Amino acid sequence: MKTLARLRLSSWRILSPWHLVLILVISMSNVATAVEKTPVAIAIHGGAGTIRRDLMGPEMEIEYRAILSSATLAGHRVLTAGGSSRDAVIATITLMEGSPLFNAGHGAVFNHEGNIELDASIMEGRTLNAGAVAALTRIKSPITLANAVLDHSSHVMLVGAGAEVFAQQQGFDLVSNSYFKTERRRLQLERIIAKEQSVAQLPELSNSLLLKYQFDEKKLGTVGAVAIDQNGDIAAGTSTGGMTNKRFGRVGDAPIIGAGTYADNESCGISATGHGEYFIRAAVAHDICARMAYKGISLQKAQDEVVQNKLVKMGASGGVVGVDKDANVAFSFNSLGMYRASINKHGELVVKIFKED
Repeated sequence: MKTLARLRLSSWRILSPWHLVLILVISMSNVATAVEKTPVAIAIHGGAGTIRRDLMGPEMEIEYRAILSSATLAGHRVLTAGGSSRDAVIATITLMEGSPLFNAGHGAVFNHEGNIELDASIMEGRTLNAGAVAALTRIKSPITLANAVLDHSSHVMLVGAGAEVFAQQQGFDLVSNSYFKTERRRLQLERIIAKEQSVAQLPELSNSLLLKYQFDEKKLGTVGAVAIDQNGDIAAGTSTGGMTNKRFGRVGDAPIIGAGTYADNESCGISATGHGEYFIRAAVAHDICARMAYKGISLQKAQDEVVQNKLVKMGASGGVVGVDKDANVAFSFNSLGMYRASINKHGELVVKIFKED
């Protein structure tokens, strides 16, 4: 054994410095390869609420499942190509902001005055840096402006006209508020105002468009995404049009860091959807991550403690999607449904709408 040990030692002694450099390079290459294989995952939502299967036709269900799949796959492609979790979140949410099926961007709900006001936020878990925007009326993709705030502003949240001045300075083009408006959302506003005024004949009783979408008439919602990339960095983002018939510059939880959006590499990332006033008061997104960190519980358990217990006791409806530091994905909601999808660390795509899915 001593002879063998001497032979091994002598073999190292005859290596030149160049041999040692080569060994070091190969070793570091192996480490880099291992880092590249860190699992990635993404989870998304398109709003939660009273989504009724018995009122949703098969064509509409196919349409929703298709856009949820497309958005999830778009974000996942960014991750598998080595892109950042933040880029994956933006790729996903931008697609959903462009779809009239969701309450974000084109197709967002009307405020009381018949206009569209949009909110969004994004946060990265590595630095705990964040960007948020609220009460936008002319920005085509609010999530991209929230990201610009994160990157190029010393502030966390910008609102209204000031946010749009900042957008122009960053090279964003402004669009007409009419870009966001759809007939479906206009009719929803008319119906709510008619109810407030106790009008006997409500618009949807004779309108085929509102009948078509009555399956999610009471959906509370936003769109959102959470992802973890090959570096183990988590990012979360949320975008919304808020509540139909909202007044006085109302802002919900979507742009509030810690309420509708939160990300921390040490625990998890969360994007929320629901009745924003309650989600702000309960600090939902941060509370879930904090419970994981302080109690040492799983992402699913932390979500359920907040959504199924805390929010229910407050009388709030809604849900969350999340990804933890080990690339586990989880959903939790206390309503009849939530538009949701994910690709887990094993590459498995799941798309769901109803509670019983």
